[in-house]
Amino acid sequence: MQVLLIEDDASLAQGLIRSLRNERFTVNHMGLGQQAINTLKIEAPDIVILDLGLPDMDGKVVLKDIRHRYPALPVLLLTARNSIDERVEGLDAGADDYLAKPFDMSELLARLRVFERRLSSQQHAGLILGDVALNAKSMQVTVNDIPIEMARREFMLLKALMENAGRVQTRDGLESKLYSWGEEVASNAIEVHIHHLRKKLPDNFIQTIRGVGYMIKAQ
Repeated sequence: MQVLLIEDDASLAQGLIRSLRNERFTVNHMGLGQQAINTLKIEAPDIVILDLGLPDMDGKVVLKDIRHRYPALPVLLLTARNSIDERVEGLDAGADDYLAKPFDMSELLARLRVFERRLSSQQHAGLILGDVALNAKSMQVTVNDIPIEMARREFMLLKALMENAGRVQTRDGLESKLYSWGEEVASNAIEVHIHHLRKKLPDNFIQTIRGVGYMIKAQ
């Protein structure tokens, strides 16, 4: 699950990044609202965590832009503004949830899990293609009803390919789903994950589209 964190407090951001990555989230971070808006023009994450008190603009401006581009993208607001009116204003502007600083990390994670459950339900928690079944909620994969052990990134890669069956996924696009910005990624990382997946899946389940990327045929 890919999270975009928009937070200008460097120490808070680093703590959040560590905690979220420990909980298997892929996290990308920005400290300015305009940076986030420019990035969101190109690609949407799965979840946005947005601080309202950004140094270059009010976070509600960023929220408005998110809602214009991605009406269903889950957004959790973070703010030091504790008045009820501010909270109501943020929710009415399109936020899905709200946390006032300071907050407990366990509460933030619980709220993100609610988003995850909603997204899993929307994106078909159970994906079945041929003999391969993937359950996003339990993070389990079976082949001919036999459970298959997979590393976290192998599971994430297979899920991305199965959700987009019939459509070619580029190497760069797959990398963005598996790794955070600035994270050291080996030049052949995707190829290595694909190699490991192919050992666990039926022959020719994952196809290489030479010079472009990878694809699973729609069944």
